[in-house]
Amino acid sequence: MNDSVSSLYTLAHDLLNLGMDGSPIYSDHFAHLNREVYEQAIKLYNTPGSTVPEEEAELCLSILVALSATFYDNGRKQQYIQATLDRCWNILDQLPASLLKVRLLTCCYGEVYEDNLTAEAHAIIDTWDKSSLTPEQAEIIEELKNMEDNQYPFEVLEE
Repeated sequence: MNDSVSSLYTLAHDLLNLGMDGSPIYSDHFAHLNREVYEQAIKLYNTPGSTVPEEEAELCLSILVALSATFYDNGRKQQYIQATLDRCWNILDQLPASLLKVRLLTCCYGEVYEDNLTAEAHAIIDTWDKSSLTPEQAEIIEELKNMEDNQYPFEVLEE
């Protein structure tokens, strides 16, 4: 299952960053990738979870990232997201302070926008050596900042 989880996370990450490098986005590739990510997410959603908190966190993270990256919806997508969030609430306190926990906190924040999630993520980030961040750490810091700066990405705000 671990290979499936990391494969899904990578595919969903690729989908979210499609075209960000300046390369063209072809509609057939975009649609195919969306369908593949969605189908893999649902397949993993329907597999039993893990009793190991880190494995369960990786599974939940991959499912949430995949579902938020896709435009497909079989009419139950929000139910899948909510059930996965419920699984996250059951394991977050069991996870050690780590990049994985910051990723999961950030992903959950992107769904519910609860400030306690960002507070905990920032508390972990504040322990990191800023002079030697890994690319993954730098990426999640930027992602969290973007989410905090734009909490309403699908709403038009009137000034």
